[in-house]
Amino acid sequence: MQLITVIAIVCAAVVITVVFSRIYYTRKAEKKILYMLESLSDGEMNFRFKESKRKNSLNNLLNRLKSHFDTGVKNVIEDKEVESWTRLIRVLTHEIMNTVSPISSLSEALKDAPESAMREGLNTISASSKGLIEFVQSYRDLTRIQKPVKKALLLKELVGRVLHLEQEPAAAAGVKMTYTEKSEDILLYADENQISRILINLIRNAIQAGATKVDIVSEIASDESVKVYVSNNGPAISEEAQEQIFVPFYTTKEEGSGIGLSVSRQIMRLHGGNLSLLQSGADATTFLLTFK
Repeated sequence: MQLITVIAIVCAAVVITVVFSRIYYTRKAEKKILYMLESLSDGEMNFRFKESKRKNSLNNLLNRLKSHFDTGVKNVIEDKEVESWTRLIRVLTHEIMNTVSPISSLSEALKDAPESAMREGLNTISASSKGLIEFVQSYRDLTRIQKPVKKALLLKELVGRVLHLEQEPAAAAGVKMTYTEKSEDILLYADENQISRILINLIRNAIQAGATKVDIVSEIASDESVKVYVSNNGPAISEEAQEQIFVPFYTTKEEGSGIGLSVSRQIMRLHGGNLSLLQSGADATTFLLTFK
């Protein structure tokens, strides 16, 4: 009887051990997969799991998936870069030809023109040339963004100065501006002037678009990144424009330079973060600044 009891106890212990081992390794696998998914959703690709000598192990499988994902993302990024450069060259060519062609034609016509017509033609050439110089200057602004001079600063003080600076034009346009800080005393290590420039650009874009309200909300996310949401209730951005608003020189405004959002995104990338369009619909258009 005692032998049977001992055997039963041993068998029970083995079964319990197997069950708990199974639960442990299942949960461990779930944690690895969850970690991988969270990393991918955050755009973090530097993770890698310890290699195992066992064939078809979970670690090896996850590393292979990550490798394939790396390759796919790289190909997509390269395609997008080529597409962006093609658009940029197309815009540059269009703007330059639109200015140079009339100047060339007018110059030919002025060869035998009377003095009065020549004077008027020269004034036109001068105005066109100044417009081209301003366009080239915009391109220089785009390609010569200064390296950020970073310092520690309180986000609420930075936003407060921006709102104060834009208070008069906003009031004149009937626009109400608000700031809400969901996490207390958010600290940034950033270039104050450059980040202010981004916020001012987003506020002025909203005003020009016909918004009556601009709301800025900030918080510290679970991954310790700082997120700043800039929303307005202006007309929604069309789907076509949403795909191009960060392309240099693309603009939907008659007198816009088309470099504001492109420069703003570059500034954020120089800070190790990003600027993106989070949403644009009937309720609101929201841009997201992420500081990592």
